[in-house]
Order: sequence, then C-alpha cells, then structure tokens
Amino acid sequence: MEQKTIVVTGAASGIGRAIAVAYAGAGWRVFGLDVDAVDLAGVTGVTCDVGDEDSVAAAFAGIDALDLLVNNAGVADPHRGPVEDLSLADWRRVTDSHLTGAFLMTRAAVTLLRTAKGAIVNMASTRHAMSEPHSEAYAASKGGIVALTHALAISLGPDVRVNAIAPGWIVTDGWDDLRAVDHAQHPVGRAGRVADIVDAVRYLTEAGFVTGQVLTVDGGMTRKMIYAD
Repeated sequence: MEQKTIVVTGAASGIGRAIAVAYAGAGWRVFGLDVDAVDLAGVTGVTCDVGDEDSVAAAFAGIDALDLLVNNAGVADPHRGPVEDLSLADWRRVTDSHLTGAFLMTRAAVTLLRTAKGAIVNMASTRHAMSEPHSEAYAASKGGIVALTHALAISLGPDVRVNAIAPGWIVTDGWDDLRAVDHAQHPVGRAGRVADIVDAVRYLTEAGFVTGQVLTVDGGMTRKMIYAD
C-alpha cells in the first residue's frame, strides 16, 4: 500500500504534537510545521510561520504529495485583555496565526490534495459559539475557521473534503493538577485529553460522506445549561 502523507501545523506541542505522533505511528509520512522546533521520531520537522505567505511557500517547496492537512496552529491563550486596550498588532497576531494561517496553508496544499482526493481538518474551538470576557480576537478567529470550513467544503468538493473539530477543555499537560470539580462539570465526567482530538481527526480522515461539518469534542459542555447560583 502506498504511504500516505499528512501535514500538521502547530506540531511542536499539545494537540498538534499528539496528531503528528499518532499518524507517524500509523505509518504515515508526517510533516510537522511549527514556529518552534519539531523534534519527533518519524516526523519531518519544518520551521514555518503559518501566518506568513513566504514561510508557507517555503515549507511546501519540500512537500511533493499530500493526503491530509490538519490546520491546528495558532496562539493558544484566548485572553487578550479588554477590547478597548487590544492593539491592532495583537489582534492580527492572533487572527493571522489561526485564520490567515489556515487560509495560506490550504491555498498552498490544494493542488496536492486534489490529486490525492484528500481531506482537510481545521481546528476550531467551542469558543466559536460561546465566550469568556476579553477573548474577541480568538473567538473571531475560530468563528472564521468554522465559516472557512464550510466555504471550502463547497468550493473544493468533490475532490477534497473539508471539516473542522471544535475542542472544548482539552488538557495538554498538568492532568494531575485538575480538581474533581473540573472533571465533574463535564457531562461525560472528565475533562478532555489530546487523545480525544486525535480520535476525531482519525474519524474525519476516513469519513467519506462527511464534509463541511464541525465535530464538537467537549464532553457535552456546550449542551449543558449553566446558571449562576
């Protein structure tokens, strides 16, 4: 069987790292892109700022085939302070890392993905539909990714399927530091693990009749009515 190829952005840590490791372990050829060094067994690390057009072009110069693109990169901290104090530079840093990055990566990958009849998985967030204070740039970025996902699904179909995952609280480190109440607030009884997102990516990789959709992986939290005491 011909070896398949995946490109994962934000692969140096957290969810992106877990996806890269899982697919390398499954025998895929894996390119892990990040602004930080990616040093993982079985993964070709590529230094890339996904929000920079030239950096993305340089990364794809070394990629000759592609079956799956996972747009996962982005500034992790959603809280930027009060909107009246939010600088345009900080707004752009967040939106470029998430939304512009997903666009630039997709544009660079489309020809290869069409050839392979491949797929794209964009990493959104439950914050596209619900918010905490002072998270405007992050929420707008994730909302944009949801809209970009369904737009691309229509534009690129039937050759390329495009879906998104909306994670809730996914613990990338410090699991043992969580309190019982942190887990108990989730209808499934626990917070999320990176493995939960890896499983979702695997599903969308093979789900041939699914495109333009957002798969929410949040332990049921967006279905739970919450009122202050």
